[in-house]
Amino acid sequence: MTTLGLPKFVDVLVPVALDHTYSYRVPRGLELKPGDIVAVPLGARQAIGVVWADDVTIKPGLHNRMKDVELKLDYPPLKPELRKFVDWISEYTLSPRGMVLRMCLRMGELGPARERVGVRLAGPPPKRMTSARARVLQLLADGMVRAKSEAAHEAGVSAGVINGLIDEGALETVVLPPEPVARNPDPDHDVPEFTDAQRAAADTLRMTVEKGGFSVTLVDGVTGSGKTEVYFEAVAEAIRKKKQVLILMPEIALTAQFLDRFAERFGVRPAEWHSEIAPRKRARTWAAVAANEVSVVVGARSALFLPYADLGLIVVDEEHDPAYKQEDGVRYHARDMAVVRARETKIPIVLASATPSVETVVNAKRGRYAHLHLPERFGGQHLPSVEAIDLRREGPARGRFISPRLAEAVKIALERGEQALLFLNRRGFAPLTLCNACGHRMACPNCDAWLVDHRFKRRLVCHHCGCSMPPPEQCPKCEAKGSFVAVGPGVERLEQEAAELFPGARILVLSSDLVDTMERLRQELDDVAQGRFDIVVGTQLVAKGHHFPKLNLVGIVDADLGLANGDPRAAERTFQLLHQVVGRAGREEGRGYGYLQTHQPEHPVMRALIAQDREAFYAAEIEVREKSGYPPFGRLASLLISGADKHATEAYARQIAAVSPIHAEVRVLGPAEAPLAVVRGRYRFRLLVKSPRGFDLSAYLREWLAAVPKAKGTLKLEVDVDPQSFF
Repeated sequence: MTTLGLPKFVDVLVPVALDHTYSYRVPRGLELKPGDIVAVPLGARQAIGVVWADDVTIKPGLHNRMKDVELKLDYPPLKPELRKFVDWISEYTLSPRGMVLRMCLRMGELGPARERVGVRLAGPPPKRMTSARARVLQLLADGMVRAKSEAAHEAGVSAGVINGLIDEGALETVVLPPEPVARNPDPDHDVPEFTDAQRAAADTLRMTVEKGGFSVTLVDGVTGSGKTEVYFEAVAEAIRKKKQVLILMPEIALTAQFLDRFAERFGVRPAEWHSEIAPRKRARTWAAVAANEVSVVVGARSALFLPYADLGLIVVDEEHDPAYKQEDGVRYHARDMAVVRARETKIPIVLASATPSVETVVNAKRGRYAHLHLPERFGGQHLPSVEAIDLRREGPARGRFISPRLAEAVKIALERGEQALLFLNRRGFAPLTLCNACGHRMACPNCDAWLVDHRFKRRLVCHHCGCSMPPPEQCPKCEAKGSFVAVGPGVERLEQEAAELFPGARILVLSSDLVDTMERLRQELDDVAQGRFDIVVGTQLVAKGHHFPKLNLVGIVDADLGLANGDPRAAERTFQLLHQVVGRAGREEGRGYGYLQTHQPEHPVMRALIAQDREAFYAAEIEVREKSGYPPFGRLASLLISGADKHATEAYARQIAAVSPIHAEVRVLGPAEAPLAVVRGRYRFRLLVKSPRGFDLSAYLREWLAAVPKAKGTLKLEVDVDPQSFF
């Protein structure tokens, strides 16, 4: 199309680390509008991009210098609310728009779908008949078409038997339609029986979805209270309205049992979206979501950027979980951005947690979020009783880490035929390897961190850069042989101690570094649920989202571990983690018990856990945050400066600090060495920016960065708005 003989131009955003669009000429006969996905030349290569604006005005002298859009791709266009969402995240996080767009275009290579071949009866029986062939012919006598693999499986024969019958003309092949990414869920498949409190919460959510429009609802219930079943009623209502639903999960590991529960409720499994999906399945899922062929998506944080055709509800499960924060690339918090996407799309969002974040609790208390509380466990089960074991008075023997009282409690649980969980949020065998002769500590050559002894793998490993080496036969400093000792416990060492204390017990270690594949993890979690292990020794991998019917005892081996750093959220995260871990106990039969091994039973976190007084903890934590001006009562941003040379990195950090805009409401702290001063051979200095809650911190940072001198050599500046980690 042209106007008065002039060519038409469009602005295209491409998924590269740039904030601006490129203008392209539209070839004659090609109709383009905002949201269309196109192929365009970018330098010497072809790139996929999205039309961000049409009817773009170009100076006449530049007309002939503009490159043409090469073609419009056969994908549904990105909807206006998704494009607005991309702009919003870019503006808020100070990330290039192209990098945010990249997260929306992870559709992979679609290409032609692999043909599915079915078989059916076609001609007379073969001259040579065998029992295997007879079974196949009997199976297909009903005239139905079955996939070749399905027919072979049902008849109990090999694929060769099927192929032989095809060759002889007894069967014929039929091309089957592609297998759908996910079948349509039935909202009325298996509606559970609810308690009065659950019914009231479910009805409220159902009415919220029926009404439509933007709203945020917190479903806040004790562990085992049936939060999932309650918000499933909101999902069911969205399905009845023919709307799409996104359910965000913090970790892929949580999805196995969840998918089973979803299938029990709705008759089929939902579509999945996470990093473990095979590329072809990913491409088909992306296209099916965009074409409105998928009703429900369960996924990790990246599922937030899928191009939903008609999104009607978002659910954020375990909304407090730190895993929702993306710590590299575009640094965003999926829970907060899910609220933004719901607002832009004008739909309801549900946040669910047994231990909501302080930010969410404050929003609920101030009426910004609706609040549904489930105070009792499903089926009338009691919450576990919690006791502290004061390690200052009744600690374990030297070289041991399980106290006598905890060991006795585990022994009693095993005698009852119940399971026990020993929790320690530390991977490997020991966090430190020390030379007994000279005191030399095995440190990472690339990071300011000790190497962790992984006895199962026979390696010393850095958990920050991945550096790995076999344990040395002699000390590199004093050359003493056989002098290294393990200092402190990890889950592997705990497993060794448990095996000595409880001979004959079936013990499983659940830790992320021991999981080769997601299938193995799902199998191990199922083995625990089926009672095939007596003792589970685990890290935070077992802390949440899992249901183990026979688990009635939880022992926290080092309850103080998360409190030993300067993170402003240390108390909150420790409370949430330990509350969730203890909440695994006593969910189905019998009474649950939790034991906290601690050196500081008087700490507010420990007192709240023992008294099961969650409200007291939140009240105290909110008071501290309000007095100090920390989130949610103030805002933070982190500027991390890194480089290969320590002095050059520190000097650049000081240059950056020197050009910070002066503002009465803003405090700029630092630069100071980061708590982890060296990672992957790069020295790290941090600036922390603190402002009031209502202050436009993104605009302030943008003004500041415009004045920052350009980084040279290996120097790098990373900005994190609303940081969750301070290492």
